[in-house]
Amino acid sequence: MKSKIDPKIIAGLVLAVGILLLTAAASFWSIRGLKVQTRQVEHTYQVMQQVASVTAVLKDAQAGVRGYILTGDTAYLRPFSLATDELPNSLERLDNLTADNSTQQARLDSLRGLVEQEFRILRPLTQLSSSMSKSAMQTSLDTDRQTLRQVRTLYNRIQAQEMAVLAQRSASQELFAKATPIVVLVSAVLAVLIVVWLVVKIVQELADNRRLQSELADINAEVSLRIAQIRALAEKVVQGDYSVKITDTAEDNLGGLAASLNRMTQTLDASFSALEKRNQELDQFAYVASHDLKAPLRGVTTIVKWIEDELSAELSPKLRTYLDQMKGRLSRLEDLINGLLAYARVGRTAQAATLVDVGQLLSEVAELVIPPDFTLRTSPEMPVFLTDRLGLQQVFTNLFSNAVKYHHRGAGRLEVSCRDAGRFYEFRVQDDGPGIAPEYHHKIFLLFQTLRDRHTAESTGIGLSIVQKIIDEHHGAIRVESASGQGAGFIFTWPK
Repeated sequence: MKSKIDPKIIAGLVLAVGILLLTAAASFWSIRGLKVQTRQVEHTYQVMQQVASVTAVLKDAQAGVRGYILTGDTAYLRPFSLATDELPNSLERLDNLTADNSTQQARLDSLRGLVEQEFRILRPLTQLSSSMSKSAMQTSLDTDRQTLRQVRTLYNRIQAQEMAVLAQRSASQELFAKATPIVVLVSAVLAVLIVVWLVVKIVQELADNRRLQSELADINAEVSLRIAQIRALAEKVVQGDYSVKITDTAEDNLGGLAASLNRMTQTLDASFSALEKRNQELDQFAYVASHDLKAPLRGVTTIVKWIEDELSAELSPKLRTYLDQMKGRLSRLEDLINGLLAYARVGRTAQAATLVDVGQLLSEVAELVIPPDFTLRTSPEMPVFLTDRLGLQQVFTNLFSNAVKYHHRGAGRLEVSCRDAGRFYEFRVQDDGPGIAPEYHHKIFLLFQTLRDRHTAESTGIGLSIVQKIIDEHHGAIRVESASGQGAGFIFTWPK
């Protein structure tokens, strides 16, 4: 019996797998979002740091140039020289960092212009010459202060924009940071609950399966016992005991089978009792036929003989012919009664199996039924085995007698061969007689059937019927292979 998985367990497994996949997806989404927001925050800090660096470097360059103007010491020009090298690179990095922000790009362009303007103002001041008047220098310094003030204003705007972006990105980062553990925790709790439910359902399913297996084992034991009773009844029936019954009153298929078998044994008992009675009646008939019927026949035969002996001088040739025909018919009638008795007795009594040398058996049969002018040839491979000697002897006797009786010449030839056919031996009795036309092959084994004229050969038509009945009783088969003018071959199988 094939057990089926509870659909709830399958649904639970699918749901658990779905929750786990959802948990993995949610965790991946949360962690990825947190990672993206963290990278964005870092990006904002980098922008702010670069802008502050540009402003600081520019302010240091301005302070260095002013110190150089006041003291004439070229050491103060070092920040200006550094700014000349650093600021282009810093502005380039800022340009890359703000590539996705058009507003900041516009402000960066303005910042780049102010830086270039500041260098144009400060560069002449780094080369003090007597040609520059004090008023020109003062103008340059005032312009420088205004430029730096514009740079500071632009810096504040850039910082304010980045601070707003930073606040937004920080809020998103904080949201993802809070949502990720909650999503993972809720998903994990759901998965654990489903797994626990699944475990409980599986344990219940296993318990139900064990209980079902125990019930099935009990049912199988009961069914085996009931089948054993049916088998015992069948064995009793095979042995010929038809009075046995099964005490099984269950209202199921086996109970119905038991009731049918009980009715069958009752019917068989009644039928075989009636058959036994018919057999007894047949035995009585055989006794009457062998004594009461044959006695009048012998009396009539004796009277005919008396007539021939006492009135031989007065008998005309025609009357003698009539008397000869009468003797032939009386002889045929006696043979017919004997044949019927032999046919009726076939299979009535079980014969014990004895060791039979088939070659020797054929020699004995030939001495009894084959006339001297006939020749018999047997193959040297004749078997020796345990079988019903009387039945096999009667088969060969009837086949030989039939071949001799219907031979169309005074002398003839018979040949017997044998081959191993597995569970059977296959014997072939071949003669060189007139043969049998194919349209009569099915007719010759029927009771009282003969293919010769009654005046030509007195025949009862029972011999081959007896042969077939004996072979059928031994679960063999017989057939004929013949054609007109080509002899006849009778092939039969006999169990080993």
